[in-house]
Amino acid sequence: MESFSLILAIVVVTALAFDFTNGFHDTANAMATTISTGALKPKVAVAMSAALNLVGAFLSVEVANTISKGLVDENGIRPEVIFAALVGAILWNLLTWLVGLPSSSSHALMGGLIGATVASAGFGAVHNDVLLTKVLLPAVAAPVVAGLAAMLATRFSYGIGGRATEGEATRKGYRAGQIASAGLVSLAHGTNDAQKTMGIITLALIAGGAIAPGSNPPTWVILSAGLAIALGTYIGGWRIIRTMGKGLTELEPRQGFAAQTSAATAILASSHLGFSLSTTHVVSGSVMGAGLGRKGGVVRWSTATRMVVAWVLTLPAAALVGALAESVTDLGDWGTAAVAVFLVGSSAAIWKLSRREVVDHTNVNDTDEATEPAGVVTAAIAAVTPPPTGTVTLTEGPAIDIPAQSDGPAQAVTEVTAPAAPPAATV
Repeated sequence: MESFSLILAIVVVTALAFDFTNGFHDTANAMATTISTGALKPKVAVAMSAALNLVGAFLSVEVANTISKGLVDENGIRPEVIFAALVGAILWNLLTWLVGLPSSSSHALMGGLIGATVASAGFGAVHNDVLLTKVLLPAVAAPVVAGLAAMLATRFSYGIGGRATEGEATRKGYRAGQIASAGLVSLAHGTNDAQKTMGIITLALIAGGAIAPGSNPPTWVILSAGLAIALGTYIGGWRIIRTMGKGLTELEPRQGFAAQTSAATAILASSHLGFSLSTTHVVSGSVMGAGLGRKGGVVRWSTATRMVVAWVLTLPAAALVGALAESVTDLGDWGTAAVAVFLVGSSAAIWKLSRREVVDHTNVNDTDEATEPAGVVTAAIAAVTPPPTGTVTLTEGPAIDIPAQSDGPAQAVTEVTAPAAPPAATV
């Protein structure tokens, strides 16, 4: 084993910093629906998620091996390349967190790694078959599969319960199930996402000569990666929690339970197979599926569209930054120092911008998304939903009450107009 060089130490610290941003960026994946439905208080939810993320980090190393052994050629990769990759991933995580978009930390990391590797060793150093089968195809298939599963599970649960309004006992039951499924998602997140940092640190150790090629992650790497992602999870990425929990759709407890159970199943299965899956894609797909699974439920497609655009841009954007950072670090020690200063300065600037509108556990469920104009799909779905219960204001005259309907076909209410007052008599 060779000495642990300064650049290698910098890479390990930067990798753990990325793991920290991964934690608070992806807290929403496990706990957004639990918080939005009121199943758990916000601070309790993130504490529970942090603990289970740490436990999940010890369950498997298959995804870590995909990163360290399969995605790029280990031979010829310098620690500076890994550092440049991490710069691209961290900056993309922070930018998407600032605007509250649940993008993929996993794809940011892999995009940064691919860009830096190509800038250093050329396109031949990237294993395209692994990129296609274990990264790109799961990225497309996973949200679709999870969304369909959540939609079917939601329809099944409402079919069993009928159309009658659920009682408090039923709500408590679904909330308990939702807490359990949220714990399962947190465990799966630690199993999948913490391993990506383990893989990148292991690759850096191999590149720096600290461990032999083909080695599994050392125990200290597993522990440190698990602690970093757990700490980031506890801090809570409240901006993204708001988007995932309230900005995408409105969920009832049984929908939240269906969404999280479907997501956890998909993530755990992919981790066992070594797929470097994006938990963000899976959970977002399951939340949208659960939203459409309830009759009258709608998805805010403008928010969903912004999310998909961020997903598409993640790999190329992180790759571009990683490639540029690698080009600068290739100039020598001063180039590496310049990239490090740029990373710290950019991160500080993004944090300062975030202070202009603070989002935390006290206001995470407050959102103006519900007031956005309905899109074509939303309007079409809303047109066949039952009329709202409560008071309808007439264009003239007093308000009238429309009683709730628990059975029978939906009745459309287009407009109610009170008769105009008769004209004054002419004398």
